[in-house]
Amino acid sequence: MKTITMKWALIATVSSSMLFSCKKEKSNTPECSISITNLSGSYKLTALQYKSTVTAAPVDYLASMDACEKDDIITLKSNGTYDYNDAGTVCTPKKTDHGTWKLNGSTLTSDGTLNGTIASYDCKTLIYYVENSIVAGDKLTFTMVKQ
Repeated sequence: MKTITMKWALIATVSSSMLFSCKKEKSNTPECSISITNLSGSYKLTALQYKSTVTAAPVDYLASMDACEKDDIITLKSNGTYDYNDAGTVCTPKKTDHGTWKLNGSTLTSDGTLNGTIASYDCKTLIYYVENSIVAGDKLTFTMVKQ
């Protein structure tokens, strides 16, 4: 009887130590909340899709852009200004732009082309969209990657 009691006591001790010694691993991913500070940085457009209706198949608008437009960089600064630079293959005439931008919740607004609602942001890839841009019910989705 003493042997059975000792075995159960040992099993209970080992089980409880395993149960209570488990720790949750800390995540090594940075905080990716949508804020002016986190969004600040240089971005390159990597995808541009257009849907004329909710059920329509997406059309790749990036494919129809000139090569000199596909490598341009927009730099969002934490002071609320931005620079748009004709990088890489330069268009004729060269296009640069400067202006202001702001963030209200998940809505981006600027005095230029950076306007829309942020769909997702993971500290590297920013996806935002504009609805009713060409016709009522359409959606233009921009995917930009931090450089």
